[in-house]
Amino acid sequence: MRRTLLGANWAVPGMIAVVALGLSASRVSADGPDLKSEFLRLCDDGREDVLEQAKAIERKGRAFYWDSYAVRGLAVAYDMTGKQEYLDACKLWSDHMIDLQNGMVPKGAYYMQYGRKPGEKEGDWYVADCSSIALGVLATAVRCEDKAEKERYLNSVKAFADLVAENWIRPSGGVTDGYWPKSDKEWWCSTGIYGSLAFCLYDETGDPRYLKMGLGAIDWLNQQDFLTVAEFFPPREIKPTVMMYCLEAYSAAWPHLKPDSDLSKAAVAQVEKTEAWMAENLCGKAGIPYISQWGSKFGGLPFHLYVYAKHLPGNQDAVGLADRELRHIAGVLKESPPSNQRDQLALFAMVSYAERISPGAIYRTSKK
Repeated sequence: MRRTLLGANWAVPGMIAVVALGLSASRVSADGPDLKSEFLRLCDDGREDVLEQAKAIERKGRAFYWDSYAVRGLAVAYDMTGKQEYLDACKLWSDHMIDLQNGMVPKGAYYMQYGRKPGEKEGDWYVADCSSIALGVLATAVRCEDKAEKERYLNSVKAFADLVAENWIRPSGGVTDGYWPKSDKEWWCSTGIYGSLAFCLYDETGDPRYLKMGLGAIDWLNQQDFLTVAEFFPPREIKPTVMMYCLEAYSAAWPHLKPDSDLSKAAVAQVEKTEAWMAENLCGKAGIPYISQWGSKFGGLPFHLYVYAKHLPGNQDAVGLADRELRHIAGVLKESPPSNQRDQLALFAMVSYAERISPGAIYRTSKK
């Protein structure tokens, strides 16, 4: 597809080219950059890539879990603008996820675009990656006006969630990562993302089982040291990835944590530690390349800071920190040539933009 980036023309299939994200190139109001326009540019390019992935089987650089963040951003763009093309892209992608899911073993699993394929009874398959896919399908479901259409998407997500609940949630509340040969113990990434899904499903369905699972995930995560919990990965470079995925559970959990409870107090203490790390390491200070598999997750960190500040008054420093990081990310995207990892940074940044512009829309239900 044809992209225009800061006056230069790029013909880049399957890549999000972030158009005019720098302050000098975007329309700037008296109060700062035009975040809505920047976000919608991301969405317009992201929509084209999601449509391509809605037809893809084999992996070509990106993966379905990447798309899930773009889908959640597109869903918010639909809320903001009413443009059906955004929701239609979400539906086509979600339809594809369900079609592939229908052939998976065990029943209810999503296909990740790698690892175990539809029809195969052996091979790696990860709860964490598929939980991200489920969140994209759920974001589609809650925006469907047609009852049968909504139920089809919602039933897909519940089938996955129930599969995990029956097989990979441990008594500790932690969640293992499915069929992963490196470990069958509770895992920070699967616990964080599945915990988020559990809270979102509770918000949509009211089923108390999901709330219990979500609270169990928070209890387990509260006991982990996010700076050292990640085995098997580069200890320095993995930190933004750990923060982004573990905090997914917390960001979805805040409305369900009783402020004076031990669980809530431990959660606040845990997130304060992550905020302290971010204050010292965001805006490029960590020395971790943003255009990389691990560094791309910096794109999602402002989202969690915005949510934290909203639910826990008195934390406005978190908003300022998130705003500065979002501008830094915009600068990185502006200066970096198209690549798969640049694409990934942009996709994660979409949810951060969405939360800044339309607080709470990422977590909306069909009731609002």
